[in-house]
Amino acid sequence: MKLTKYQNFGSEVAGSFGDLGTFLPYVIGAITFASLDATSVFVMFGLMYIFTAWFYRLPIPVQPMKVIGAAIIVQKLTAGEIAASGILMGVILLLIALTGLIDKIAQLTPKSVTMGIQAGLGISLALLGIKMITSDWGLGLIVLVTMLILLNSKRFPAAIVALFGGTALAFALHPELSFPALKWGVSFPHLVIPAWHDYYRGFLQGCLPQLPLTLTNSVLVISVLAHQLFPTTSDRVTDRNLCLTLGIGNLIGAPLGVIPLCHGSGGLAAHYRFGARTGYSIAFIGLVLVLIGTFLGSSGLQLMQIIPQAVLGGMLFYSGIDLIRPIKVKDHNDIFVFAVVIVFSVALNPAVGFLAGVPLALILKKGWLEI
Repeated sequence: MKLTKYQNFGSEVAGSFGDLGTFLPYVIGAITFASLDATSVFVMFGLMYIFTAWFYRLPIPVQPMKVIGAAIIVQKLTAGEIAASGILMGVILLLIALTGLIDKIAQLTPKSVTMGIQAGLGISLALLGIKMITSDWGLGLIVLVTMLILLNSKRFPAAIVALFGGTALAFALHPELSFPALKWGVSFPHLVIPAWHDYYRGFLQGCLPQLPLTLTNSVLVISVLAHQLFPTTSDRVTDRNLCLTLGIGNLIGAPLGVIPLCHGSGGLAAHYRFGARTGYSIAFIGLVLVLIGTFLGSSGLQLMQIIPQAVLGGMLFYSGIDLIRPIKVKDHNDIFVFAVVIVFSVALNPAVGFLAGVPLALILKKGWLEI
C-alpha cells in the first residue's frame, strides 16, 4: 500500500471518515434498541476494518447489514437473535464462495442489471442524505454548500471540514447542546452465544431478507465499482473473495457481539470521494474504532451521538451522487433494463431490482421481446 504523489496522509484520513453517514445511524440505532455492548460493536468493526485493509489494500468499506439493522429496530431482535443471524450469514456466504456458486451468479448477471442496482443505491443514499439534512435545514445547507466548494480540495478535505466544522457549528447554533462527560477505562468484547431458538427469528427476520441485498450490493456491485475506481490495483476484489471476507468476518464477529457486517458499494464511493485511495484510510478508521471501544465503551457511543444528522446527511448525499457518476450504458436494450432495475431498486429493494432485471435482460437478448 504505497502512497503515490497524488495521495497524502490528509486525504487518506479524510477518506476514512467518508462512510460515517451510513455507518453511524445503523450502529447507534442497533446499540440503543437492542442494548448491545458498545465495546463489542466498535472493537469488532474496527478489527474487521483493519483486516479488510490488510487483505484488499484498498478502501473496501465495512458496514452494518442494512436489512438486519432495520429488523433490529422494527422487529426488536435480541442480542442472541442478532448473533444468530450473523453466524448464519457467515456460513451461507462461505458456502457460496467455496462452492463457486457466486461466480455462476456473477456470470449470469448482465452488466445492465448490476449498473441499475448501483445507480438505484446511489439515488437511495442521496435521498436518505436529504432526509437526514431536514433534521436541521440551516446547518445542513451550510454543510452541503461548504462540501461542494471543497470536494476537490486537498488542503481542506471536505469530509474533515464537514465532520468537525459542522459539529462545532451545531454547538454554536444550538446552545442547549452539551458535550457528554466521557468515562475512561479498559473494556473488551463480550461473548454472545445464541440459544437454539434464536436461530429461528435470526434466520427469518434477519438472514433471509438480507441475503439478496448482500449478494448484490456487497458483492456483485462493489466488485464492479472497485474495478472502475481502481483498474490497476483491484485484482483481489473478486466476487469470491468478497464472500470469503464477509463470511469469515461474520462468523468470528457475531459471537463477539458485532452487528452483522457487510461491504457496501456506497461506502466505497464515499471513501473514494473524500480522498481514500489505499487501505491506509480504512485501517485508520478501524484503529480509531478499536481505541474508542476499548477505552471509552458506552461513552464512545455518546461521543458518536454528538455528530449531527444534518452533517452525516451531507456526507451521505455526495456519496450517493458519486455512486452514480461512473456508470455508462449505451445499448438500447441495456438502457431499458437499467431503467427498470433503478425504479425497482429505489421503490422497493435492490434484490427486487435484481430479480426483475435478470430475466428481462435475458428475454431482450434472446429477441423474444422488442422494446
